[in-house]
Amino acid sequence: MGQFRNHANERVPAGKMTLVGPIVSSLDSVSSKSERRAAREVVADYHDAQLGALVARVGEAVDRYRAGELDAFEVDRAVFQYSRASKELWKFCNYLHVEVAAAMIIDQPPHDWWEQGAPRER
Repeated sequence: MGQFRNHANERVPAGKMTLVGPIVSSLDSVSSKSERRAAREVVADYHDAQLGALVARVGEAVDRYRAGELDAFEVDRAVFQYSRASKELWKFCNYLHVEVAAAMIIDQPPHDWWEQGAPRER
């Protein structure tokens, strides 16, 4: 992977990068096509795996509904949580520079997307 710059504008290899608070390193302008391609592959594989895990949660809710363990409203809540969680996952995988997202996935995979989609309690 390429190199990044930390908040002090020092070069930091992608594998050693950390994100602290609102500080996000800027990308070094010379990342190669092969590095970007590899980063896109890391992000795509991660997105696919995480999305599959979210879909499985909805499938489990539907199965429990069919078995009489959940009512329709509880399944609706699971579908709603899936929708919110998948949107957060999509934003992570598509809004960040691909090299930054890949470095984060490799070094410190993001939090539980299902919980990220949980409805806010009032």
